[in-house]
Amino acid sequence: MPDKKPFQRLPLDACPVNYSIRLQPNLKAFTFEGSEEIQVEVKNSLTSITLNCCDIDVKEASYQADGSDKIKGEISYKKEDETVTFSFPSEIKSGNGTLSVSFSGELNDKMKGFYRSKYTSSDGEERIGAVTQFEATDARRAFPCWDEPAVKATFDVTLVVPKDRVALSNMPVKSESPLGGDTKWKVMTYDRTPVMPTYLLAFVVGEYDFVEGRDADGVLVRVYTPVGKKEQGQFALDVAVKTLPFYKDYFQIAYPLPKMDLIAIADFAAGAMENWGLVTYRETALLIDPTTSSANTRQWVALVVGHELAHQWFGNLVTMEWWTHLWLNEGFASWIEYLCVDHCFPDFDIWTQFVNQDLGRALELDALHNSHAIEVPVGHPDEVDEIFDAISYSKGASVIRMLHDYIGDKDFRTGMNKYLNKFQYSNAFTEDLWEALEKASGKPVEKVMSTWTQQMGFPVIKVDEKQEGDNRVLILTQEKFCADGQLPEGNESKWLTPVSICSSSSPSSPVKHILMEDSTTTVTVENVKPGDWVKLNSGTVGVYRVQYAPATLETMISAVKDRTLPPRDRLGLQSDLFALARAGMVPSVDAFKVASAFVNEDNYTVWTDLSGSLGGQGLLLQYTDADKAYKNFCLNLYKNVYKTLGWDAKDGESPLNAMLRDLMLTKMGRCGDSDVVAEANKRFEAHVSGATQLLANLRSSVYITVLANGNEDTFNKMLQLYDAADMQEERVRISRSLGSIKSPELKKKVLQFAMSDKVRSQDTVFVIAGITGSVEGREIAWQFVQDNWTELHNRYKGGFLLSRLVKTTTENFVTEDKAKEIENFFNEHSAPAAERTIQQSCENIRLNAKWMQRDSAKVSEFLKNQIYK
Repeated sequence: MPDKKPFQRLPLDACPVNYSIRLQPNLKAFTFEGSEEIQVEVKNSLTSITLNCCDIDVKEASYQADGSDKIKGEISYKKEDETVTFSFPSEIKSGNGTLSVSFSGELNDKMKGFYRSKYTSSDGEERIGAVTQFEATDARRAFPCWDEPAVKATFDVTLVVPKDRVALSNMPVKSESPLGGDTKWKVMTYDRTPVMPTYLLAFVVGEYDFVEGRDADGVLVRVYTPVGKKEQGQFALDVAVKTLPFYKDYFQIAYPLPKMDLIAIADFAAGAMENWGLVTYRETALLIDPTTSSANTRQWVALVVGHELAHQWFGNLVTMEWWTHLWLNEGFASWIEYLCVDHCFPDFDIWTQFVNQDLGRALELDALHNSHAIEVPVGHPDEVDEIFDAISYSKGASVIRMLHDYIGDKDFRTGMNKYLNKFQYSNAFTEDLWEALEKASGKPVEKVMSTWTQQMGFPVIKVDEKQEGDNRVLILTQEKFCADGQLPEGNESKWLTPVSICSSSSPSSPVKHILMEDSTTTVTVENVKPGDWVKLNSGTVGVYRVQYAPATLETMISAVKDRTLPPRDRLGLQSDLFALARAGMVPSVDAFKVASAFVNEDNYTVWTDLSGSLGGQGLLLQYTDADKAYKNFCLNLYKNVYKTLGWDAKDGESPLNAMLRDLMLTKMGRCGDSDVVAEANKRFEAHVSGATQLLANLRSSVYITVLANGNEDTFNKMLQLYDAADMQEERVRISRSLGSIKSPELKKKVLQFAMSDKVRSQDTVFVIAGITGSVEGREIAWQFVQDNWTELHNRYKGGFLLSRLVKTTTENFVTEDKAKEIENFFNEHSAPAAERTIQQSCENIRLNAKWMQRDSAKVSEFLKNQIYK
């Protein structure tokens, strides 16, 4: 693997105070012309000024000190460092002046910097728009600048655009006028921005409709949609109008800008981007069709809107000092988005879903030896891109949730307000937040939290217990949890772990809280009768796994069966058990036995997590002769909930029931349940013929079921539905399902389709991943990645989509030979932005290989011997 690239931050002898930028994109030639006048404060005398610059051709640069003559600069580039240096013939003394630069650049097709986005006009014509994505380090592709989060300035933006196009930036329009005598172009100027970093600047040029409203404080909120689809912006508008006042109230600081725009972009790599006052989204993360959008998509849109609007304070008003502290931005926003959605939509029971979506993802990744600490020293842009991962987002959010629980909501809010007020319009380090929360709560926040952010991993707490009269005495031991069960030699990781304990007499609220500081501690829980259960990690708020003695686990089984153990605790119990089984710390057969106790489960999120746990084992069992027995086990487990929910929605049912029905039908369809397959085929044919439209909440499960059990005719019908679909949500639903088809030849067709113009570049990776659910599909996908590496790497290098592609096409193999093959391939084909992902994938393959040797025969025998009534 390549070594870290040498890296230095920009010299700050000269700093920007204000950028006045003028850009004119050419939507036919895919270029732009630009000029900027930067008000600069020179702190120490100098003869050159270095800025960030990438793929930009600087035509001229000059500097004029206030009250002096203009001097011209000589231009030189350091491509590898993404910088341009202007060298001047005479010394520039400290003081203020203006740096003037004229330049041109490319409207690229890489979804970063100032780039072009294809969209279809309302009359079906393909057109080009121009949009931006600057985080982390791509503002330098649009204009030469100090492209670092701590170098903040104000911005005056002018855009010269075709007169029939919408042109937006962070601030409201200040003026609009024709360009000289030219009737085809207009000149748009925008109000000056607050002091902010370059990565939050944004411009969008295209054709849009919008819906608008005002929040309770009079802030104008608009949602921009493709032309003719403004009704699809209404749901996000309703969420945004509720969300801004919620955050204002939570932080006790008003939203600082006069407007808030949310806009759907056709070609967009991430889910969304929190540009101050102009938040950009993938269409699928913003648009909701009143009739064809599923409950899952509504929830996703609500979470993404909640996440991006939280950044307007946390990230935009106060910005991390350097990318090492990225987790503060992303972890915090990933936590508070749930708080916001819980406020707007209590019927989503969203905090239970947090345990599955964020805590679960974090624990899975962070148990690997190739994980990383939440805070990672980063330098070169390649390294920055790599940390936009489940550690920064999901583990970050999980430790914030644990901290919030540890100090309580009141003190948490007081500390947040102090922090935001102290550092507004400037930058902060992680320690600054700890200090504010420590002062507010009087608890040792920095001492506790540094153990969670500065070292990778998390503990497993092992529980032994004994009864003493009416008391239960727990002997707790904590050590680092490793995915392979092997503690590295000399590892002395220690955490200060807030531990909460609940019991059968108080299942929903903890009877005891402790801060576990040592590797072993003893806790007495009063008034616990013999035979009653006692459980650690009440509400599954702590970032740790728990290992119980078999007898202790046995006492909780009945509480799972009769659901007296609350949903988050039921979820955590089986999640821990499957993780311990994968690590070889408990027998995998025991995990399957406990899974059987969930036969009466009715909670959507518990089922999501449990079916995911089982699915992980199912992928491995595909390499044995017990695949059919595994499917029978699952079908027997799912049958009760299937009987209860059926196919059709009940009047007034919760969105969670709709989501549970979709989950169950998908799982049973994949397992080949004859009733489910027959009904899915019937409904699919009625949908294709136009007789009866499939409801939005059933589409995903029906599509996957008919494809997994279908032939070429099914496949072709699905492609016709794709071509006819008007909504991006539907196209994504279909394209991600296509890989479920069994035929190897058709799987190869899915890959050709994924690379074609029919699929947006940002979706290709997920369509390829769709074929990896079977042994044969995995081989085909990995071969395809190798054969097409040059094209794929050029398309996605330096972005998170490359890591996603590598992860999904490699991590589920099961032999040492395969791990070596993958390592060898990437030794010859460098992919720095995916380097950590490659190591994690190979580690996962070796974990799979160990599981196959150790557990596959026993689990296979257990499953084959099951007798179902």
